[in-house]
Amino acid sequence: MTSFSDPTLVSNYAEKTARIVPGLRDLHKMANVLLAERAPADARVLVLGAGGGLELKAFAEMQPSWNFDGVDPSTEMLHLARATLGSLTSRVRFHEGYIDSASRGPFDAATCLLTLHFLQQADRREILDEVYLRLKPGAPFVVAHHSFPNEGPDKDRWLSRNAAFAVASGVPVMQAESSIAAIKERLPVLSPEQDVAMLREAGFSNIELFYSGFTFRGWVAHRP
Repeated sequence: MTSFSDPTLVSNYAEKTARIVPGLRDLHKMANVLLAERAPADARVLVLGAGGGLELKAFAEMQPSWNFDGVDPSTEMLHLARATLGSLTSRVRFHEGYIDSASRGPFDAATCLLTLHFLQQADRREILDEVYLRLKPGAPFVVAHHSFPNEGPDKDRWLSRNAAFAVASGVPVMQAESSIAAIKERLPVLSPEQDVAMLREAGFSNIELFYSGFTFRGWVAHRP
């Protein structure tokens, strides 16, 4: 059982995520601003890692005429997304699975928030390629996830800072400190330079950093 299928952990997902991701709600607002720069008023938006429904709800409330395709491999997290969205669920088509479960589009925009850091490089590249193929020319793609120096003392320093932020947000000290080892052991984190290179290799252009919160980074990129 993963953390995204454990009922207790799933039920606490929103609260926990807000405590460990700096400016989570503002991240959603910023992502909306960046998508809206290019997306039309009646946009169709692809949301990867949609379980939980936090960004879907934020986007749907800010953009009343947008519709969404939400993709996530966890049944439990998709149930949580529906509960989070409430009446807004009618504007979302859910797909249980991975990127190949989603419609071919083409979409006016796409997001992938707090997801890619779970994946090995080959799997990340496959997802980026598939997103690229599903976007209309000129469409924006917003990504955000753990991205920091992945070796040497810089890695430990940034992880310690992230743990300190979690403690300041109310996470118990032992839990925050244990997260350092968990991230090192379980997450194949890339450096910001590697993340940008991978977006570029997948064909995206106009790649811009818009968010930086300790170990987290976010970029907006576009399909030419």
